[in-house]
Amino acid sequence: MELDSSKLNGVQVISVKADRIDSAAAIRFKDAVRAAVDDTTPRVVLDLGQVTFVDSSGLGAIVAVMKFLGPERKLDLAGLTPDVDKVFRLTRMDTVFGIYGDVDSATRRAAG
Repeated sequence: MELDSSKLNGVQVISVKADRIDSAAAIRFKDAVRAAVDDTTPRVVLDLGQVTFVDSSGLGAIVAVMKFLGPERKLDLAGLTPDVDKVFRLTRMDTVFGIYGDVDSATRRAAG
């Protein structure tokens, strides 16, 4: 799974360069994000702007990344497409993650 990682406002931003996080991609996604995470950054924003589909396996992989970060670090989500946003709201995972319209909003909020 292809990811881009950068820092913005002291926050690590990991952009997913795929249109699906489903059962076929969930393990690759989880492993790639774990490898990309900077151990020194207290906040990580996962940019899902290119992702148009997430199934239960993909949702589980995103939760696994949050657990990997541990309780002292925060995982926020940004740029959810309408269908992906719907999955997070229907499963009430929008109460677990900070969800932002775009990366800039997420990093400003996380840095402030």
